[in-house]
Amino acid sequence: MTIRFDKLGAVIALLVAYGAFVAPFATFRANRIVPGEAKSILEALPAGPGVVLVGLMVVAALVILLKTPALLRLVVAAIALGAIALFIGMAATHLTPPENTFARVSPASGFWILLFAYALLAADSITRLRPQPVVRVLLLLVTLGGAAVILVSGLWDGLSILKEYAGRADVFWLEAGRHVALALGSLFASVVVGLPLGILCHRVEPLRAGVLNTLNLIQTIPSIALFGILIAPLGWIAVHVPGAAAIGIRGIGAAPAFVALFLYSLLPVVANTVVGLAGVPREANEAARGIGMTDRQRLFGIELPLAMPVILTGIRIVLVQNIGLATIAALIGGGGFGVFVFQGIGQTAMDLVLLGAVPTVVLAFAAAIVLDALIEMNTPSQTRGSTA
Repeated sequence: MTIRFDKLGAVIALLVAYGAFVAPFATFRANRIVPGEAKSILEALPAGPGVVLVGLMVVAALVILLKTPALLRLVVAAIALGAIALFIGMAATHLTPPENTFARVSPASGFWILLFAYALLAADSITRLRPQPVVRVLLLLVTLGGAAVILVSGLWDGLSILKEYAGRADVFWLEAGRHVALALGSLFASVVVGLPLGILCHRVEPLRAGVLNTLNLIQTIPSIALFGILIAPLGWIAVHVPGAAAIGIRGIGAAPAFVALFLYSLLPVVANTVVGLAGVPREANEAARGIGMTDRQRLFGIELPLAMPVILTGIRIVLVQNIGLATIAALIGGGGFGVFVFQGIGQTAMDLVLLGAVPTVVLAFAAAIVLDALIEMNTPSQTRGSTA
């Protein structure tokens, strides 16, 4: 019997071996600011659970290294992710002295390497299995539900990031609402403006180059610089235009952040609308015209439905981009998860940085999966088959 090795599996197995046996699993600090003391898996956990986790990592590495069925690899990834999530909470409880409210236990590099390795394994397994879009969304919901159960159970309460959250719970959800409002609000505005503008650029060819070049120019401006550029004109509007300040327009705050995100969002929406409409087969248009459909009927009945996968791809780019860029809005008082990121940087408190960074990554990841599913569901089956 010939033993066959999986190339990507070999890379993932090396990551698992490094994360489990070389890199520290957890970091203990006497308080939130002082340098920490790195702990391996066996040092961070009680003897029994530590041996169990190490053994599980060895078995998982062997399964990953060999050419095994994709479903088995997905199950191994799910079990391993669940195990490291459970054991990092156990490590926090084990390392924190009783009645000590100042000590902090954080996931160390080994934890993050293992998390990345098994997430990569899960993504590769799902790609090989090629599940339906609805199934992928259900897997996302199951993953988020599992994380929510662990959070509600209190297993992670000993982790430093949860201790940071406990002291800022009300502010956290307020900033979460602002972050989502900025990302989704600017996306909605860009679709309302960008979709008709893209249709116009497709129909009026002389207009196309000027509009796309202008939007390309906006994309080249760094986000911090664009936020700063908008402070002066919006401040002037707030002072000189009656009622502008009353509806929230001012030089700093959410207004310049919203406008900047809106401007950044226009290029993907407009460009993808133009490309999508240009890709509609001429035969479809000719057939629609032959049966007497008007330009309006052809646009909404033929062209936009066929162009929708490309347009949704632009919307996906915008949403993921805006979720990330909304973090920068905190620098000009726009709120969002960036508040915790920049507070943590200022206080040299990395767990506070993670309190803002982790939800941002989760939001972007979830948005990408959901919109990828929508794109695939709106793609004709013949196109999906040829793409695959």
